[in-house]
Amino acid sequence: MSGLNTLTIADARDKLRSKEISAVELTEACNAAVAGSDALNAYSVKTPEMALEQAKAADARLGQGDAPDLCGIPLGIKDLFCTKGVESQAASNILAGFKPEYESTVTTKLWDSGAVMLGKLNMDEFAMGSSNETSAYGAAVNPWRRQGSDAPLTPGGSSGGSAAAVSGDLCLAATGTDTGGSIRQPAAFTGIVGVKPTYGRVSRWGIIAFASSLDQAGPMTKTVRDSAIFLNAIAGHDAKDSTSADMAVPDFEAALTGDIRGRKIGLPKEYRLDGMPAEIEKLWADGADMLRDAGAEIVDVSLPHTKYALPAYYVLAPAEASSNLARYDGVRYGHRAKLQKGEGIHEMYARTRAEGFGPEVQRRVMIGAYVLSAGFYDAYYRRAQRVRTLIKKDFEDVYASGVDAILTPATPSAAFGLGEMADADPVKMYLNDVFTVTVNLAGLPGVSVPTGLDSQGLPLGLQLIGKPWEEADMLNTAYALEQSAGFVSKAEKWW
Repeated sequence: MSGLNTLTIADARDKLRSKEISAVELTEACNAAVAGSDALNAYSVKTPEMALEQAKAADARLGQGDAPDLCGIPLGIKDLFCTKGVESQAASNILAGFKPEYESTVTTKLWDSGAVMLGKLNMDEFAMGSSNETSAYGAAVNPWRRQGSDAPLTPGGSSGGSAAAVSGDLCLAATGTDTGGSIRQPAAFTGIVGVKPTYGRVSRWGIIAFASSLDQAGPMTKTVRDSAIFLNAIAGHDAKDSTSADMAVPDFEAALTGDIRGRKIGLPKEYRLDGMPAEIEKLWADGADMLRDAGAEIVDVSLPHTKYALPAYYVLAPAEASSNLARYDGVRYGHRAKLQKGEGIHEMYARTRAEGFGPEVQRRVMIGAYVLSAGFYDAYYRRAQRVRTLIKKDFEDVYASGVDAILTPATPSAAFGLGEMADADPVKMYLNDVFTVTVNLAGLPGVSVPTGLDSQGLPLGLQLIGKPWEEADMLNTAYALEQSAGFVSKAEKWW
């Protein structure tokens, strides 16, 4: 049966349960799509045989009845998640050939739910990047193209392979991780839904660390309903993760009523940036009108410390990265440099890291080591932590005033061309995170919803920021926005 790879999770779930299709048929359709998609470079590792074995087991489980929602659903897994016996190298040469002997908590939950793994997905090296161009596998390519142009575009980063795979129907959904916008920005660039849960809602155990106080795993899907289904499967307390919250997980899908009458939605004035493209400004205004028409009250709010978020983030995240990446030294696993005669262990450390880490990772490790050094710790790291506290308080004050969610643009532009920012000042690339990093610094949930196209036919997304632990309410507002926007556009297949 052709076209099964284009199904949503919700539709596939219904067809599997009614025996209209089998998990094997669905997986074969996705495997075929993956096999013919090399031009997108979305998958770093393909696991078609494993997928079919899992699909057969899912069919047996479905036949017994009472199977979980994700039973038989083919997924792609970002290369940051450790998967037992399958290469997991965070798109870095320093972890070349690394096959973990253990499974991450998120993927364990997915396989326990009967989900199917099609393969591992491309990403920026160690999740450091906004365009998927820092990957050891080469850049993933956005399925979307500008009207009248064949120029390859970025799918965003760091979860670029996940975004390209979901948008290009190479899987029904994918895992992503979000440290400063790495789920929401690529979701906006590719016309899909991306959810960054509250920090602590989803276990980080078995996910290769970038910045431990900011990293959070979440779903990348075709619809808000699919994200709710996916999030229910991966959320929950994990004793192996000391930052995992021991809180009950609500039924996120059941919360999707679309009724937002009486909800108060804030528009932060600080997000009206100088030089913001008119299309982004209009998209934001249109999104506010859609929510107003659905019965919500739209109010202006202030998040006064927003302008300090990006510099604070680019102190804190590299500081944590330099500590986390210290373990990659060529001793226990991954790449080890060959030593010259007379060289010792210190030369081996230095050469291994110089050969294994790409330029962006090296840059951030050096920044992190610098801001943590004795002479600069107070001037940079400690000050950035204080700014983070103020940013968190800004959100707390807004929510205490009765606001239920905050609406902002997801990105400052549509997807840009691969190579367009390659020679630019790195700060220009970092500005892609301007609307998203505040959410990570404050530990809040956020979702990117596709709501329109720009003048060149590329997707644009809006972001909703929810209260802590209120993903259900945030997703319901996102569902209302999705229903109003009616975004159904797909990239024309060229690969």
